[in-house]
Amino acid sequence: MPAEFADADVVVVGAGAAGLSLAHHLCAPGSPSPLSVVVVGAPPGPLIPPRRTWCFWEPDAGPYDASLAASWSRLRVTTTDGGAVVAGLPRLRYKMLRSDDFEALVDRRLAGAPGVRRVEAAVSSVRDLPGGGAEVRVRDGNAERALVRGRYVFDSRPPRVLPPARTTLLQHFSGWFVRTAEPVFDPDVAELMDFRTPQPARGLSFGYVLPLGPRTALVEYTEFSPAPLTPGGYHEALDRYARDVLRLGAFEVTAREHGVIPMTDGRFPRRAGRSVYRIGTAGGATRPSTGYTFAAVQRQSRAVAARLRSGRPLRVPPAHGRRARAMDAVMLRALDTGRIDGPDFFGRLFRGVPAERLLAFLDGGSRWHEDLRIGLRTPVAPMLLTVAELPFTPRRPPRPLLHPPVRTEESSS
Repeated sequence: MPAEFADADVVVVGAGAAGLSLAHHLCAPGSPSPLSVVVVGAPPGPLIPPRRTWCFWEPDAGPYDASLAASWSRLRVTTTDGGAVVAGLPRLRYKMLRSDDFEALVDRRLAGAPGVRRVEAAVSSVRDLPGGGAEVRVRDGNAERALVRGRYVFDSRPPRVLPPARTTLLQHFSGWFVRTAEPVFDPDVAELMDFRTPQPARGLSFGYVLPLGPRTALVEYTEFSPAPLTPGGYHEALDRYARDVLRLGAFEVTAREHGVIPMTDGRFPRRAGRSVYRIGTAGGATRPSTGYTFAAVQRQSRAVAARLRSGRPLRVPPAHGRRARAMDAVMLRALDTGRIDGPDFFGRLFRGVPAERLLAFLDGGSRWHEDLRIGLRTPVAPMLLTVAELPFTPRRPPRPLLHPPVRTEESSS
């Protein structure tokens, strides 16, 4: 059946963080050979995720600064006993970007780029073509038809099934955007982890506070654990944190967000065919130990776009290096088995390691000798026992992801 559009150089399936980021970098001005690009986003309805938040850190002047909701030069981690570690970021900023602001920024670039088209369609399948390239298909009733064909197709749709893994936890969270009657927030400090929350039997929990002003903030309750809570469970945990721990006093909830992010040492394949590639969480961009995704998506998108725009052979680099993935596997296993206490583990790191060095480690940008020094700040014996155990731990079969990721960032909360 004929496609609705002529062939394109690149087809991007999905208009979330990964899909829009790739389109944004593909259409950067000054390309020696402009590419034809089709971005296929979901139509209005249940496939469109609600507005969501992505967080990341980078130097003060970044490409998305004009669209940020807020940024901070200081981070705080609060231990279970209420002790606080406040760390300054001399060269970095912790940044918060809302999804609709990011989409508006990308739309402005795409609108001025020749050869770019945006399509709304519920994609049913993506498959290689015998003569090269791939096609994106949609379903009409009981039949499928081709929507568009491309030399390369990048599929950013969330995974339906997680890969076989030795350890799989979920980072699941619920957040309220609140407005308080009195000024209770410090707009200069982001609360990265507040461990004054009841801890689950497996994993850990913490509060997360991003102040937007003295009386407004995003307040979240987050768990790293095997399964999500019920809606009532999130409400109870978040209400207790806002009222009893933060003591916000009278407040109103102006917006809500909820999400589930897989944290697994399973291997996400970056390729699904000769001409079909997976990007975003489906391509392994989510950092297994933290849930952060947005910065890795940018690195991956820039690399792919640079190769395609220059005409060089395509190579999709891994979002995280082999050493970083190995360390994540150890941390996840030690946390899941209870060998390490989560609040104590992260508290040690933030007390003992300069903040920007630790952030480089969490982003996979540290060197091996820095990793070694950071490792010595963790409970060494339980970690070494886990290192010895991992090669003999079988990977469990694939499991369905019943709650698709709502936010890839995008953040550890």
